[in-house]
Amino acid sequence: MASEDVVGKTSATIANLAEEAKIASEGVKAPSRHALLSICKSLVAGGVAGGVSRTAVAPLERLKILLQVQNPHAIKYNGTIQGLKYIWRTEGFRGLFKGNGTNCARIVPNSAVKFFSYEEASKGILWLHRQQPGNEDAELTPLLRLGAGACAGIIAMSATYPMDLVRGRLTVQTDKSPSQYRGIAHALRTVLREEGPRALYKGWLPSVIGVVPYVGLNFAVYESLKDWLIKSRPFGLVEDAELSVTTKLACGAAAGTVGQTVAYPLDVIRRRMQMVGWKDAASVVTADGKSGLEYTGMIDAFRKTVRYEGVGALYKGLVPNSVKVVPSIAIAFVSYEMVKDLLGVEMRISD
Repeated sequence: MASEDVVGKTSATIANLAEEAKIASEGVKAPSRHALLSICKSLVAGGVAGGVSRTAVAPLERLKILLQVQNPHAIKYNGTIQGLKYIWRTEGFRGLFKGNGTNCARIVPNSAVKFFSYEEASKGILWLHRQQPGNEDAELTPLLRLGAGACAGIIAMSATYPMDLVRGRLTVQTDKSPSQYRGIAHALRTVLREEGPRALYKGWLPSVIGVVPYVGLNFAVYESLKDWLIKSRPFGLVEDAELSVTTKLACGAAAGTVGQTVAYPLDVIRRRMQMVGWKDAASVVTADGKSGLEYTGMIDAFRKTVRYEGVGALYKGLVPNSVKVVPSIAIAFVSYEMVKDLLGVEMRISD
């Protein structure tokens, strides 16, 4: 009888384990078709937002980069209007959009990954925050949004950085450059052949350091400002718990202004480090054309830039960048929300 009891209990235990395993396997199913479709729509919305916003400000983007790496001893233009006129006069209308194809090829996947990563990071961070005692019903705070934005920025920047380096070089070269990159693929091949695979990530460290406050503050300011406006309803800006497109654009402009002002010096250093090793960079960024720039690292680039050109050099191109960032970030956020609404995708991060 004892042996029969043991056998019976063992059989029951095995049956229970099998049932639990079945329930567990049912709970870990592959993503449903609906979930995959939702992810794809979210990525499409982010990509469209990035492409539309960046193309709208392409001339200012090119001018910003040219000012960042301009030869300090042979300055051809100082202001935004003067610079745009110079590009128009020397290179024509197409010169205003030089490098935009490469820029969009980079920004579309970058924006798609960034917006999607932000939503997923927000969900994960909020879930972890709610696991703490007393935080069961907590909502996203500006600090949590900053963290989620920082995670999204790092992921997106790292995934698309080689395209950013190539875009910078294509944007800087002119018709008078000694040699020409003929396009994205040719530039990538040339860099790999002449400088090696590591060259594709030159300037990556200041980029990542810069993207933490930049993207983090963009999302934190935009989402927090929207949330505050909806809850406090100041100046009659909110109707039926929804913000108008104009108000959302204003929120995006404020977010872009704060983010780019904090992170801009790192963007200048990143751009200059990307030129290191390019044998024809001397014609663009040095006075005598005898030698190219040489930096041993990010700190060395900061030190040499400040020593030879002053602290103001860290903000070269800030004016056209500010003029560009205000509409660019605003258009990106609003385009993203409009495309997601059009595709019928919910944006409920707090769920």
